[in-house]
Amino acid sequence: MSGSQSSSRRDHPMNLAAFVVAGPVSGCHGGWRHPAANTQLLSASYYTQIGQLLEEGRFDMLFLADILAIPRRYENSLESQLRLGALGALRLDPMVVLSLIAASTKHLGLASTISTSYFDPYTVARSLATLDHLSAGRAAWNIVTSFQQAEAANFGLTEQLSREERYERAEEFVQVACELWDSWADDALKLDTATPEFADASKVRSINHEGKWFNVQGPLNVSRPPQGRPVFIQAGASGTGKDFAARWADVVFVTHSSIESAQAFYTEMKDSARHYGRNPDELKILPGIVPIVGETESIALEQEKILSDLTQPEAGLSTLSYHLDIDLSEFPQDEVLPDIDVPGVQGHYKEVAELTRKTKMGLRELGHRYGIGPLRDFVGDADHVSESLQRWYEAKACDGFMIQVPYLPGGLENFVRLVVPRLQDKGLFRTEYEGKTLRDHLGLSRPERKED
Repeated sequence: MSGSQSSSRRDHPMNLAAFVVAGPVSGCHGGWRHPAANTQLLSASYYTQIGQLLEEGRFDMLFLADILAIPRRYENSLESQLRLGALGALRLDPMVVLSLIAASTKHLGLASTISTSYFDPYTVARSLATLDHLSAGRAAWNIVTSFQQAEAANFGLTEQLSREERYERAEEFVQVACELWDSWADDALKLDTATPEFADASKVRSINHEGKWFNVQGPLNVSRPPQGRPVFIQAGASGTGKDFAARWADVVFVTHSSIESAQAFYTEMKDSARHYGRNPDELKILPGIVPIVGETESIALEQEKILSDLTQPEAGLSTLSYHLDIDLSEFPQDEVLPDIDVPGVQGHYKEVAELTRKTKMGLRELGHRYGIGPLRDFVGDADHVSESLQRWYEAKACDGFMIQVPYLPGGLENFVRLVVPRLQDKGLFRTEYEGKTLRDHLGLSRPERKED
């Protein structure tokens, strides 16, 4: 990159978030079996240690992904998930975990997946406003439209909504949540003990929302959040999902199999944001990567081999079946992934389809590869990994990264200890937190309250 191009990118420091689950899988399906992994997944100290490590590394946020069932899409069975500790074998409630981490950190952003398919806007708006207040402005919401029958069955539903209906419901859901957060003026809460005036009733309003999916009177019984509203994260890669993200998202989480596909997606999403009258700099694109870093290249490669040997192809196929909402056990395991119309996550299908077309790998090998985690550009010593991150960032393939560490806490410790200082030395990443809220960390403006 030329000096002028590099400088222009460094006017916007790289964003770093961590993708973690409150369960056994984060970046690698064999990671929980790594000899240095902590398997105390039900202990408070496990999660507070992760939060404190990320804050030590000056990360923007911790993103706790979530699903609402143990998937049974592969072979119509729970067995592969539970036996191999795959995607949904165990998931603690992320809002409870984030509340724990909020109390043990001061700066780290706190993001939770919450489905618009099974919850209601009032409950979600109240929970997120509470987290934003108690964390002094660090809450974020990963907005998902759930699609798995196993999840629907846990909420008394016999069948799922169509993709179009799911996004239609999500659209109204988010609108209602924003109306609820705006139902209090920023200065409505007075706490004046002398007058007395607890809150100014003239600055708190009902929303009286009547729509296709929701009827909500309001107001919210929590005052307006410090950030105005939580940061919105979205990961949809279908046409409908990308359109939703271009209108609503502050952060887009995506996975790619090459820098070229990442650049194309980046350009498309920034152009879409402009189309909707938004500042494209306020739509942050963070691709997910699984860095494996060591003091030397040989140590990193040795760690990669350990993780590869610990990852079962069946675990990756089970998770990919969940993501695509297709039972991949029904296809020949030594042949490439066929062209299929997937009802699930189209972004994951595009990623693996691109990979299989390039390499001609069969499904069994694909399952193993998918279980290890995305991309091989980020395996090596600290210089190699930091240079790869810089290359993607300065090539306008991303605004930063969603780091999926292969095992915890060691994989995270290595990244914070080895890679973060390299990025700081290059002037690509902060050495100290400069703002107070997650919006400050991400370089996002605070939304104005919408008036009646």
